Amino acid sequence: MIEVLVTDEFERRYQDLPASVQQRAEKQEKLFRENPFHPSLHTEKLKPKSKEVWSFRIDRQYSIVFRFVSGNQALFLTVGPHSWIYRFQF
Repeated sequence: MIEVLVTDEFERRYQDLPASVQQRAEKQEKLFRENPFHPSLHTEKLKPKSKEVWSFRIDRQYSIVFRFVSGNQALFLTVGPHSWIYRFQF
């Protein structure tokens, strides 16, 4: 089971999400905690790969960006639309 930590950035952006996206995010987070590479999450390593930053899908429009901080911990960095996420500098 993965323990999830969150940044202030993640908290602020999460609060701004529509309620329906927040509900879907909670569902996806439960899957992530059990298996961060569950097929329905579409987990992928972002470029540049040397940064060790990953993302998984909430739905077709939104993603959560995270970093593994230990064997059983992940730090959620930010959340938002795919188009915005991939321009974010980590």
